[in-house]
Amino acid sequence: MKWPGAVTIKEVGPRDGLQNETTFIATEDKIAWINQLSRTGLTSIEITSFVNPKWIPALADAVEVAKRIERVPGVTYAALVPNRKGLERALEADIDETAVFMSASETHNRKNINKSIDETFPVLREVAEDSLAAGKSVRGYVSTVFGCPYEGPVAIDAVVRVADALFEMGVGELSLGDTIGVATPKQVAEVLDVLLKRFPAEKLAMHFHDTRGTAMANVLVALDMGITVFDASLGGLGGCPYAPGASGNLATDDLLYMLDGMGVKTGIDRDRLLAAARFIQEKVGRPLPSHNLQATGVGSCATGTGA
Repeated sequence: MKWPGAVTIKEVGPRDGLQNETTFIATEDKIAWINQLSRTGLTSIEITSFVNPKWIPALADAVEVAKRIERVPGVTYAALVPNRKGLERALEADIDETAVFMSASETHNRKNINKSIDETFPVLREVAEDSLAAGKSVRGYVSTVFGCPYEGPVAIDAVVRVADALFEMGVGELSLGDTIGVATPKQVAEVLDVLLKRFPAEKLAMHFHDTRGTAMANVLVALDMGITVFDASLGGLGGCPYAPGASGNLATDDLLYMLDGMGVKTGIDRDRLLAAARFIQEKVGRPLPSHNLQATGVGSCATGTGA
């Protein structure tokens, strides 16, 4: 297998990690955590979501968080934006990058966005065009690329259709999501084999969940095929509120450990990252699932046993 010399890890914990938490994390703690992440060497942090707070109450303080964090030069601060109303709030908060999202499977798209795929396209087009006009970069997410909790396997043609539409809208990068963590290395290779014939590797990113313990193996296949951007959530926080059985994301600290050991550069300071992991673990009030936290003897928290 062949490895790239450097990889970009995009931290999604403050959004994708916290959105699934039943306990509301205090605004001050979110801000403090993001400020810690900003000093680790990460170059991209997805800090919140401008989805209607009624649907994602854990991130109801999106505008306040975005306005009050310390912006570090060289770090892109991104946020999930579902529609024009969400974009107005995101622009008010001066987000650097807008992330638009939809699913490759019809049922999950309806559950997640309350619209059909065809109804979603014009909504996201408006967000993308207005974001670009405001000088913001735009990133796209495609959920359920490797499987849907409602429909099962997802046809590659459905993924291609959505990817084509999002790139045509002007997204600069497309993140391919294994929303329920069902992907295997063979499937990742098959999907990328198709997509890389249509889109350059530098336009694609991978977003793996570790529900069945295959996320790291899937990363290795993607690396070998030329992908150099990966989403991850510190400590393995996360899941999808509209995808039953979707457990945490690939842990940023686990991914960093593996890449460091392979000699692949990320620019991230592991000690600072682990300190940020310990901080958020204490705030969520339970041990987080990342292997690296457990192996370094910090896989416990104020209210957890750590056993």
